[in-house]
Amino acid sequence: MKVSKLTLILLVAALVAPFVVYPVLLAKILCFALFAAAFNLLLGYVGLLSFGHAAFLGTGGYITGWLMMNAGITPELAILLGTGAAGLLGAVYGKLAVKREGIYFAMVTLALAQLIFFVYLQAPFTGGEDGMQGIPRGELFGFIDLSDNLNMYYFVLAIFLFGYWLIHRTIHSPFGQVLKAIRENEPRAVSLGYNVSDYKWVAFMISAALAGLAGSTKSLVFQLTSLTDAHWHMSGEVVLMTLVGGVGTVFGPLVGAGTIVTMQNYLSGGELGNYVHIIMGAIFVICVLAFRGGLVGEFQKLLKRNAG
Repeated sequence: MKVSKLTLILLVAALVAPFVVYPVLLAKILCFALFAAAFNLLLGYVGLLSFGHAAFLGTGGYITGWLMMNAGITPELAILLGTGAAGLLGAVYGKLAVKREGIYFAMVTLALAQLIFFVYLQAPFTGGEDGMQGIPRGELFGFIDLSDNLNMYYFVLAIFLFGYWLIHRTIHSPFGQVLKAIRENEPRAVSLGYNVSDYKWVAFMISAALAGLAGSTKSLVFQLTSLTDAHWHMSGEVVLMTLVGGVGTVFGPLVGAGTIVTMQNYLSGGELGNYVHIIMGAIFVICVLAFRGGLVGEFQKLLKRNAG
């Protein structure tokens, strides 16, 4: 099956899905899928492991939530401003982080993310440990009521598709080819005359902005933004989603986010609720040891093996 046909099938499935599954759950999956896709752009196509991407998710959520509660603007403008704020934060953090490599890059991103976490913990506008609650969804373009869960889902779907399209265009552009070259052999990319630090910086900003877009959208879906969104646990979860789905694959983040979010949703309320994190940890270990390519990566290998 060609990718274009698969994409069309998935799009049709996404359009009819809210009539079968609870729309808010689907919107949550799409928000986290966009978050994972933003992270995958950095890890899968540049080779940079960030442990601080929750800072951008939380920033987008807090800025959008505050604007919706206090500025009285439309949701699309609030999301745009929240995304821009996350992108600006990514520009500052990225400029500092890309000067380091490997584990040092990961530790710098973690330290900077913890810094922004404590800022949000103390800042009066965030609500501290109580979070920002009762965020109004508003009316899209002034006339589409987003308090209707079905309308909200299709709005989130449109944002998700835009984000995925932007990532797809990025990785298949000349800029994306340079990013892959940096991932595969950075010294060779330098020898060819590319300013590697600037390419990494721009990729970091794009990834941060898309993570902020996911956080901004999520704040409207749940009408809530809390410290959980900016905590390092969230940065760990997005790593797990990406690895489970498949690092460096187009649909890996979507599959990984769908798997983890669905698992959390259905297991947390049952007898296994206290063991959700243990189960997720076990899945992480299994994927790292046995399925290095993730679910999508292993499926692609199986198709190539059968075709050969």
